[in-house]
Amino acid sequence: MGVVYIGDRAVGKTHLALALTKSKGNYVRVNLVNQNNQNIQANLLNLDGTIKPTKTIEKCSLNVEVKLPIGVSKISVDWIDSPGELFRRSWQFEHINEWQNFQEIVSKSAGIFLIVPPYREILQPHIDRENFITRQQWCNRFNRWVEFFINDCSQPRRIIICLNKADLINCDIEQEISLLSYLPHGSNLNWLQRHNYVINNYFQPVKSELEKINQSRSGLSVRCFITSIYHRNLLELPWIYLASYLDN
Repeated sequence: MGVVYIGDRAVGKTHLALALTKSKGNYVRVNLVNQNNQNIQANLLNLDGTIKPTKTIEKCSLNVEVKLPIGVSKISVDWIDSPGELFRRSWQFEHINEWQNFQEIVSKSAGIFLIVPPYREILQPHIDRENFITRQQWCNRFNRWVEFFINDCSQPRRIIICLNKADLINCDIEQEISLLSYLPHGSNLNWLQRHNYVINNYFQPVKSELEKINQSRSGLSVRCFITSIYHRNLLELPWIYLASYLDN
């Protein structure tokens, strides 16, 4: 049983996945199945590096290897790109086969890896905020994911939610890396403490919604992280967590 890798449109899923394949990491190694970086970039990226609009649900596979103290854990990942209209009833009705296939893949997964963008109010002052949605829009979009997790994800035991592009957030990124980084024999924080820290500092507007997901069924665990393609320690962290618990 594998993991599904999904997220909002133009949130950086492609760049995150490619960043994990391009450089040698400390604990995480990602391999594209039957594809290479050039193919992925040709299929999903424009020449200027921006994301091509996704009109249908598209899937490719990743193999993720995570080096843990007990050995190497291997995770099979279905990376799914979906249209921005995915949760509109009209789109689901017009693309009923695609929607049902998507639901089936998710329902059989052991974990969900969701990537979400930052919102305007937490960005650094010099960032062009017109390229980002407001906090209220962000909360509204997040609520659609919450409904999806509660109503359509009965199987996954772990849901990982990553606030991406942490390098754009108004914070001391080096301090956050130092605090949150994984060390196999003595990290500053355990997984629950990391989650609570990230929730209180970056997911506060949807804290009650996250509780709804956790309480929707017994045995489900939701954990939140911040990620950035420019900071490998943050990039690897959710995969290390996922491997640690899926191995149990």
